[in-house]
Amino acid sequence: MREQVAKFIVNGRVYEILIEPRMTLAEVLREKLCLTGTKLSCGKGSCGACTVLINGKTVCSCLTLAITAKEKNIITIEGLAKDTTLHPLQKAFIEYGAIQCGFCTPGMIISAKALLDENSTPTKREIKQALVGNLCRCTGYVKIVDAVMAASEALAKGDR
Repeated sequence: MREQVAKFIVNGRVYEILIEPRMTLAEVLREKLCLTGTKLSCGKGSCGACTVLINGKTVCSCLTLAITAKEKNIITIEGLAKDTTLHPLQKAFIEYGAIQCGFCTPGMIISAKALLDENSTPTKREIKQALVGNLCRCTGYVKIVDAVMAASEALAKGDR
C-alpha cells in the first residue's frame, strides 16, 4: 500500500509522519513515534493494554486505524506526567502497589483517567465498571481500585 503523510496530535505535540493506511494507531505510536508506553498484547481489543484517549474517549489503539485518528487529540501514558512530576494516578499506582509486571498499567491508568475526567469522585463499583475492559493477570484488581480511589482523593484536594 502507498504511504501517506498524516498529522497527529499526541500528548500536545504535533507530528507529521508517513504512514500506511493499514497501520493501527498502536503501531504508529510505538513504531513511528517511539511512544512505547502503549502496550500491544492481544491485538483483538480484549485486554485493554493498548488503551489511549482520543478526544477524551478511551479506545483500543490496536483496533483503531491510525488514519481515523489523524488531527485528533491523542493522549498516551507518556502524556500524563508534566516534566518530571507524575500524574496523581501514576503516583497512586506506585504507592499502592498496583503495578506488578506493569504490562497492563498504561491502559489501566488511561482508563482510570477517562473515568476521573468524567466523574471526579467515583465509587469503587464505578471504578471497577470503568476498568472492565482492562485485564490484569498479576494484582487481582484490589490494589488497582484502591490506587484509583486515592488518586481521586488527591485530585479533589488539588494535588497535581
